[in-house]
Amino acid sequence: MTPTQAQTTTKKPGGLNPIYIIGALFFVFGFITWLNSVLIPYLQLACELNSFQSFLVTFAFYMAYLIMAVPSSWILSKTGFKNGMSIGLLFMAVGALIFIPAAMTRSYILFLTGLFVQGTGLAVLQTASNPYITILGPIESAAKRISIMGICNKVAGAIAPIVLGAVTLKDADHLKSQLLTMGAAEKAERLSELSHRVIVPYIIIMAALIFLAIIIYYSTLPEIESEKEEEGVVSAASQATSVFQFPNLTLGVITLFLYVGLEVLAGDSVISYASSQGISLNMGKYFTALTMGGMIAGYIVGIICIPKYFSQSKALKVSAIIGIIFSLVALFTEGIVSVVCISLLGIANALIWPAIWPLAIHGLGRFTKIGASYLIMAIAGGALIPLFYGHLADSYSHQQAYWIMVPCYLFIGYYAGWGHKLKPNFKR
Repeated sequence: MTPTQAQTTTKKPGGLNPIYIIGALFFVFGFITWLNSVLIPYLQLACELNSFQSFLVTFAFYMAYLIMAVPSSWILSKTGFKNGMSIGLLFMAVGALIFIPAAMTRSYILFLTGLFVQGTGLAVLQTASNPYITILGPIESAAKRISIMGICNKVAGAIAPIVLGAVTLKDADHLKSQLLTMGAAEKAERLSELSHRVIVPYIIIMAALIFLAIIIYYSTLPEIESEKEEEGVVSAASQATSVFQFPNLTLGVITLFLYVGLEVLAGDSVISYASSQGISLNMGKYFTALTMGGMIAGYIVGIICIPKYFSQSKALKVSAIIGIIFSLVALFTEGIVSVVCISLLGIANALIWPAIWPLAIHGLGRFTKIGASYLIMAIAGGALIPLFYGHLADSYSHQQAYWIMVPCYLFIGYYAGWGHKLKPNFKR
């Protein structure tokens, strides 16, 4: 073994396969993240919000990624992957704890604070786990490994809204109609009872997160010595002086920003959209599960076909085309057909995240870690695009607000076809 090879060796102590550990973390990402699809209509009712205000749920949650991505990279450089992941889980547990006083006081500000703290913990976890799973094997098959993680994520995402929705949205439609005729005192009492429904679920979530943090801390998850690995890499990246000299990363960050906004919009708005189309809230909670099911189906295709039958860029291109088709059908139909088309955007979205990551960080060399941090910051698209959708829904209609999806998918198609191929600019 040469000195360079020695530097790039990953330390792999015996014990549980790291793929299983990262898979468990992706399950946690999915469960916590897709609870928002229920929290939006639930808090809209419990805290008496309009559509724009209710989508502050996604804003508070995903803005944490923008603010905390670079600090998360610093935390991981000090603690290492394993300890950093435990810290992230404990942050999420604190966020779940904040939901208890928020529910007891029916304070929307406290709910948003809890969501921001949860997002902070997820920023740490995502900053560690996404580049980790990408470099844990050949770059050509990175989308396949991320697709496997995506299945763990979306299985949890399918379960979460059904479980929480069964508790929080039970008889919500009946209560919604009753509130119109109640006096102020009775209305406040009933809304307080509704608000208290999240206390027990979030106590359970808090306990589970603390337990998983302890498991991760005492696990044998290997450390990848990324700094030493970068020093040993001899590539075109050695000519670069800034990460912004790589257009595949810069455009990849924009693409990921738009994609996360689309993914969150499809999963988190569909219950409210179904309600606007005359479908009950109790029935609506299953549409998010359908979205997650579509994403799981897409991931399975990626696992089987990438890179054997088609490339990561080809998968991205096809995904953009499918997204445009479903968006337009949803806009020009009504009722259950339109709602199902929004749910089926899960199929279009499935392979976008797995394909963007390897295309965006390819060739970054010693800039890989900071490049990954910028990609994590792009998750803030889940904060801004749904919020803009909520504003358009209040100004026009829930259905017409979905027009914002079409240009986003067009840009994803551009990145798939041409954007990721642009050469780095090493001029000084």
